[in-house]
Amino acid sequence: MYATQALTNLVPLAEELDKNKVTPGVLGFIVFAALAVGVWALMKSMNRHMGRVNFEERPAEPGPAEPASEPVAGSAKRK
Repeated sequence: MYATQALTNLVPLAEELDKNKVTPGVLGFIVFAALAVGVWALMKSMNRHMGRVNFEERPAEPGPAEPASEPVAGSAKRK
């Protein structure tokens, strides 16, 4: 019952607003500011992580020497 009374009290206030003028208000500003702070924090974190990356390539390490391939049966040369 209290919610119904509160809504009926707010209806006359809503009629006083200009229906042709819509603004985001304080809530829109708070959401935008929170998104901006989040993007700033992500960029700062990304820059910190990119600073730790080593971009120099290491020379390829030679692997163990491969043994000479053994002839497959039936592929031996005949004299």
